[in-house]
Amino acid sequence: MTLPCGVLRLQDKGGHGSHNGLKSVIYHFRGNREFARLRIGIGRPPGQMDPKAFLLQKFNATSRERIDTALQEGVDALKLLLSKGLTETARSFNPQQKYKHIRLQTMPP
Repeated sequence: MTLPCGVLRLQDKGGHGSHNGLKSVIYHFRGNREFARLRIGIGRPPGQMDPKAFLLQKFNATSRERIDTALQEGVDALKLLLSKGLTETARSFNPQQKYKHIRLQTMPP
């Protein structure tokens, strides 16, 4: 929930960030956190909304469109990763994503 909705981040390593699925992967890798991951932002819960309720609700139309676009961008990033490697892909991919949330906020729904 640290990334704005629809923003991607390619990383070469890291922690679980309270994500139970990643906790499980790290556990099964015997504590090794040195694996690549492509994170897809879903945004933060509005106001005082319970984070668990936010995670379990369906996306609204705008968020769904942003997630769908992010998934396609993620596929493109993974294709590039296979041909160029992680370091070069992250170097070219992550800066494109850095301010994407600002562009998305100014776009009409």
